[in-house]
Amino acid sequence: MLSLIYLIGSVTFIIGLKMLGNPATARKGNAIAAGGMALAILGTIFLYRHHGQGLHNYGWIIAGLLIGSVIGFISARTVKMTAMPEMVSLFNGMGGACAALISVVEFEHMSDTLADTTGSRMQLGIIFAGMVIGAVSFAGSVIAWGKLNGRIRDVSFQGQHILNMSVLAVIVLLAAYVTILLPSSTVILFAAVLALSLVYGIIFVLPIGGADMPVVISLLNSFTGVAAACGGFLYNNPVMLTGGILVGSAGTILTILMCKAMNRSLKNVLIGAFGGAKPGSASKEQGAYKEIGLSDTAVVMGYANKVIIVPGYGLAVAQAQHACHELETLLEARGVEVKYAIHPVAGRMPGHMNVLLAEADVPYDKLLEMEQANGQFTTTDVVLILGANDVVNPAAKSDPSSPIYGMPILEVENARSVIVNKRSMKPGYAGIENDLFFQPKTSMLFGDAKQVLQQLVAEIVNSL
Repeated sequence: MLSLIYLIGSVTFIIGLKMLGNPATARKGNAIAAGGMALAILGTIFLYRHHGQGLHNYGWIIAGLLIGSVIGFISARTVKMTAMPEMVSLFNGMGGACAALISVVEFEHMSDTLADTTGSRMQLGIIFAGMVIGAVSFAGSVIAWGKLNGRIRDVSFQGQHILNMSVLAVIVLLAAYVTILLPSSTVILFAAVLALSLVYGIIFVLPIGGADMPVVISLLNSFTGVAAACGGFLYNNPVMLTGGILVGSAGTILTILMCKAMNRSLKNVLIGAFGGAKPGSASKEQGAYKEIGLSDTAVVMGYANKVIIVPGYGLAVAQAQHACHELETLLEARGVEVKYAIHPVAGRMPGHMNVLLAEADVPYDKLLEMEQANGQFTTTDVVLILGANDVVNPAAKSDPSSPIYGMPILEVENARSVIVNKRSMKPGYAGIENDLFFQPKTSMLFGDAKQVLQQLVAEIVNSL
């Protein structure tokens, strides 16, 4: 019966992951996968048998489940959409911590009975792998959480990458030494590897900046999956193994796709190019930019045939997604076609803009991926950019000296007119000026995105 439950759980993970690939079925897919996980947990608690014995300490187990469920439920229900990236990072870190703790517990179980056999070495190797990867994921995710909510700043210094590689090399060598030779100081060395893994997780993420956080979160998520899969190997648990492999492989694929979306290698991201504390190239001399007022913006958008809105992190910071949807609804009532152009790395986590707009009940069919949007800008009357910067910078195509050169962008400059809403002319995370802001067809509409959108809606209602 337990094997059947594990099989059902594994299948629900696969089905759920497949459904998560489409916004229209994502919620249902998430519920199906969660249901499979709940079934697997209950099956393990009540049906698991080892040498004829079931689990014990039910009080501790149920208490842990209740406490974790309550904290998770309340946190997820009350989190603001702007804080979603750090919550995802923190929850992912908890998964890494669990995987690392599994390895610690299993090492304690076998430390007194270590034998000079191939099987014992293989088990110890899996324990080390789960512990190292899980600890790195936990520590790195906590640092990412702190950086996303502003508690931790980017830290970079000369020789930092050499230090990182040195710490990683020591971790690998110590783990290999203990696994192969089984020295008498195994327990002490295991503790040293655990401590170094936590340190490495910290210094690994510390220099990486906000612009690269979507890639880092995705990568750390894949780490957690691999660590969980190691736990599945240790316990010969198929549902844990399947879930870990799915998370690890999906996270790895997503990481690669997001690196391609920025035209950068994973190595380039991890050593902290324009996403880290290292500044971009010196800004070149630009011409003058022109401003536009609310009344003129209302006229331009109210009488347009087609408008494409480009959301960015500024929209999330201002919590302006509902005001944006209100503007969209108002324009469509006037016969204007409205779409949204989504860049793959806009925001601070994978799919950040999709989640933000879905929370405001923006229809999924209005969201255009980058390739789709780029094919429609030439027939667009107005592009309204809300808090996006580097992902619309034409320098990525025209300036070989730019830090973002070669990164695929939303080609908004092909539209008839462009209106950019941002708080100031401050550069984005690349640390460079945006050439788009100084082009003749571009107008700047300064102010908080939520306030500007609310005033724009009022202007259209009252004046047109």
